[in-house]
Amino acid sequence: MSAAGTTDGRLPKNATVADHIVARLAEWGVHRYFGYPGDGINGMTSALQRAGDRVEFVQVRHEETAGFAASAHVKYGGGPLGCALATSGPGAIHLLNGLYDAKLDHQPVVALVGNTALTAEGGGYYQEVDLLALYKDVASDFLAQLDDPSQVRHLVDRACRTALSRRTVTALVLPLDVQDEPAVPDPPHAHGYYHTSAAPSSMPTVPPEADLRRAAEVLRGGEKVAMLVGQGALGAEAEVRLIADRLGAGVATALLGFTAVDHREPWVTGAIGLLGTRPSWQLMQECDRLLIVGSNMPYSEFYPPQGQARAVQIDLDGTRMGLRYPTEVNLTGDAGPTLRALLRELGDGPTPTAWRSTVADATSGWRQAQAELAGQPAHPVNPQLLFHTLNDALPDDAMIAVDCGTATAWYARHLQVRPGMLASLSGTLLSMGGAMPYALAAKFAHPDRPVVALIGDGAMQMNGVNELITVAKNWRQWADPRFVVLVLNNRDLAFVSWEQRSTEGTPRYPASQDLPDVAYHRWAEVLGLDGVLVDSPDQVDGLWRRALTADRPVVVNAVVDPAELMLPPHFTLDQARKTAAALLRGDTDRAGIVRRGIPATLATYRPRRR
Repeated sequence: MSAAGTTDGRLPKNATVADHIVARLAEWGVHRYFGYPGDGINGMTSALQRAGDRVEFVQVRHEETAGFAASAHVKYGGGPLGCALATSGPGAIHLLNGLYDAKLDHQPVVALVGNTALTAEGGGYYQEVDLLALYKDVASDFLAQLDDPSQVRHLVDRACRTALSRRTVTALVLPLDVQDEPAVPDPPHAHGYYHTSAAPSSMPTVPPEADLRRAAEVLRGGEKVAMLVGQGALGAEAEVRLIADRLGAGVATALLGFTAVDHREPWVTGAIGLLGTRPSWQLMQECDRLLIVGSNMPYSEFYPPQGQARAVQIDLDGTRMGLRYPTEVNLTGDAGPTLRALLRELGDGPTPTAWRSTVADATSGWRQAQAELAGQPAHPVNPQLLFHTLNDALPDDAMIAVDCGTATAWYARHLQVRPGMLASLSGTLLSMGGAMPYALAAKFAHPDRPVVALIGDGAMQMNGVNELITVAKNWRQWADPRFVVLVLNNRDLAFVSWEQRSTEGTPRYPASQDLPDVAYHRWAEVLGLDGVLVDSPDQVDGLWRRALTADRPVVVNAVVDPAELMLPPHFTLDQARKTAAALLRGDTDRAGIVRRGIPATLATYRPRRR
């Protein structure tokens, strides 16, 4: 590449605009595309074919999966940028949900969407949709239509630079006829043209020294320090541990920041929020100092009461500071170097030890309660038992993909993620149907590592059964064939059923909540994969050993109790009153809830001996 940043030497002879786009995206590190073909994007798919093994096109079953997978590609370390490709009209519309996952979780993704030929725009052509209007929210930081071959360099460069700098979604709309026009790799040196760079921009790293001193002063006086870490702390695991040890802090995690700490540590209280742990709730209710690192967890009631704790926040984005709790010092910077600089400012000093012991006692009691809950009988299988036993069976290099629903709760409470593992989910959009695309993206990023997808039957029916076809199509090319899918088959949209009970006071609505019973393990076998039916607790022993030593992907169809309670770490009187009202109004699962509710409540909320 020349000093001017052109890509002439990498373009094929008689290169098209589409060829130029592929080559320019490669300058930014884009070598994998998730998508589905269509005539509105034919120029791009032809260019990908011409690029050969320099790029990889992953054909999924639905464009929504492409958006999710592009987001997860970055989350699992597949590359600096995710890229999704979709055709015009319906394809571009399908793509949106996955792109919103990336936008809300701040993952840099570039979307390439085909469009009606320029010559036909405005004429009511087939699949003609106003994509600039449709995408103006999801790609609000940068959205443009490429109307002339000379625009490729500056539009691709700006889309990639903006996605990386602002950690967001950007989009390029590509009219069909323009894709096949001759490339213009070097625009004229003339008025109205641009000559841009493919060099990424530097990022803010360490805040000013004066602000670090103020932050150290706030934190140094704390006797009961709490830390909340989110996805912004990923990659700074060592620094999080060092500063937690220096402050004698207990550490709670947002779900997106789960892998930033070792959950086996006694001072790691685990997840925070409605699906979080009781020790995390207690940590926030009793602390006198709070350090927030790379998290914007929105449930304000799970932070300390206002005025109780003095707080410091670290985030790359200064606009997101102090949105959840009234922080005194806001440090704009990358978590790793900022924590190192803060540690230097703190210097040597006394570390509160009594607080750590209190946190460790609460955490130990909670873990004991979760083990007890997992061992309780259910009808037919206790879903918590599956997660509790999985925790002990997970390989050190496991990758975990979690769907939205009851699977999220059991993941948050039973899996002690440890260093070396990768795990993620749709953390802010909270969309069902994310786990299978996430698992696919993780596997394409690291084909030599095992992946486990944790999915409810609602999400499995939404897109999981279809994306198993994608697994069946690709698994033989993976260096490690292990791809385990756990389906929690309770024939109920259970998470929503519990929300209806606890927030609305209404009983379960079968017309809305009932799901058909599907033999997911049989579908796997039809596809040439392995399938396992678990409909008795006796079958759980040895299950994970079999699944994680199989020579091909495995689907575990686990028939679990729909009445298994998801008790929040702090069950309010209003929630209890509304749940009781739902049962009195004739909830169809009333008997099961009473059967499971009493022992679950006793195990969760009874005091533990220190």
